[in-house]
Amino acid sequence: MPTAPMIDAPTADQAGAEDGTVHLLHFEDVALTFANGTTALSGVNLTVNPGEFVTVVGPSGCGKSTLLRIASGLEQVTSGAARIDASRIGYVFQDATLLPWRDVQSNVQLLAELNGVSKKERAARAAEAIELVGLSGFEKHLPKMLSGGMKMRASLARSLTLDPQLFLFDEPFGALDEITRERLNDELLRLFTEQQFAGLFITHSVSEAVYLSTKVVVMSGRPGRIVDEFPVDFPFPRDPELRFTPEFAHLSGLVSHALREGHS
Repeated sequence: MPTAPMIDAPTADQAGAEDGTVHLLHFEDVALTFANGTTALSGVNLTVNPGEFVTVVGPSGCGKSTLLRIASGLEQVTSGAARIDASRIGYVFQDATLLPWRDVQSNVQLLAELNGVSKKERAARAAEAIELVGLSGFEKHLPKMLSGGMKMRASLARSLTLDPQLFLFDEPFGALDEITRERLNDELLRLFTEQQFAGLFITHSVSEAVYLSTKVVVMSGRPGRIVDEFPVDFPFPRDPELRFTPEFAHLSGLVSHALREGHS
């Protein structure tokens, strides 16, 4: 199973802006062309700062997941610069990727185990993470005994054991029903405010993007480039009823329009 790699990060000065702001992630004019000649990304400029939750929306095949793979060190850019100033990175995939023969507790401990954390310490971290995601009482359950939402909670808990500075989310709730998805959105926002990590989140859902984020980034069709950005100024913590307000509908409409324009 892929793990969240530990990246040799540049110094804060290297990753910082001219005004002294430290970027946890900074893409400058990033392009990536695969060996088969397919250009996935072209001229991408993107930053994620401490305290930000940045969501990327775009059409299928535009390179959204490729952004995450670059951020995690799994892909190298063809041109431009990708700088990461986060030594601890969490990665949550589209699928929960739990090992079927391990119970919840053992699955949650896995990344800490692979990173050489002592048995006592990883057990303590796993217990804390399991409680944070609301899975207390299910520690000895195998993945086949869990609902889809519970599997994603276990996946979140597994990365939380690394105490990530930067969390990468690759459409983690896309396969879930709407009610479960909304509940996990609320849980993720709670974790974001409590744990104070930064996030880079990929989704096809405009409403999910607006609800979760401090900033929404819109990508074009392939080769992916950023065509618009929208700051999201709704205060935290966010009430689920926010989704039904005129202000939320207006911002969602602006993002949807930019998405259509970028795909045309």
